[in-house]
Amino acid sequence: MSPVFFTDRNLGKKFPDILRAAGLTVERHAEHFAHDCPDEDWLKDIGKKGWIAVTHDGRIRYKPNELAAVMHHRVALLVVIGAAPYPQLAQAFVATAPRILSFVGRHRPPYIAKVYRAAADEAEKNSAAPGRIELWYPTTSVS
Repeated sequence: MSPVFFTDRNLGKKFPDILRAAGLTVERHAEHFAHDCPDEDWLKDIGKKGWIAVTHDGRIRYKPNELAAVMHHRVALLVVIGAAPYPQLAQAFVATAPRILSFVGRHRPPYIAKVYRAAADEAEKNSAAPGRIELWYPTTSVS
């Protein structure tokens, strides 16, 4: 069974649409929650469902209430890193999907991982170059 990726509202509509078009199973924030739903609330539900949360909010690790929700509700959270337009970030996520799926298969929640685009010189040579994924929190894998 393929994992379900849940995209945070801060990734808009194009990001999840591009992931879906690439064959990934995606649920958008707006399809399940009010726009102003506190992050702790949707994190709780996502953890219960076993979905993989995807956000662009790199500060989530430093927000005590949100970090506590990730850990308490055993959420797998991926933070998309980069200042590019969302369609480019989504294309990089798709290019990195095999590495993301491998990472997800090797790590049990709760955790926060960063998803990076390919290095600029690699991406210039090959627009479909995969990026990388790194465990961010906790600093060692949780079993």
